[in-house]
Amino acid sequence: MKLSELPRRTAATVESVDDQVPNDTIARRLRELGFVAGERVEVMAAGPIAAEPLLVQVGYTRFALRRTEAARVRVRLEPPA
Repeated sequence: MKLSELPRRTAATVESVDDQVPNDTIARRLRELGFVAGERVEVMAAGPIAAEPLLVQVGYTRFALRRTEAARVRVRLEPPA
């Protein structure tokens, strides 16, 4: 599942960040920000126009991401506690 498809307030774990082109600067930057395999991620809110940007929490840090950027992050749902 892509991060852009994740329902709000649903916990997931990052599996990978997809590179769209060789040496993809956006994918590299996402990994630098903490979107790495095994990290917990959650979509906290979405903007008012076309549900963009997405407010995403990775670890304890929140970021605003465009849907196209969030679509590069592959996640898997966490099992219910």
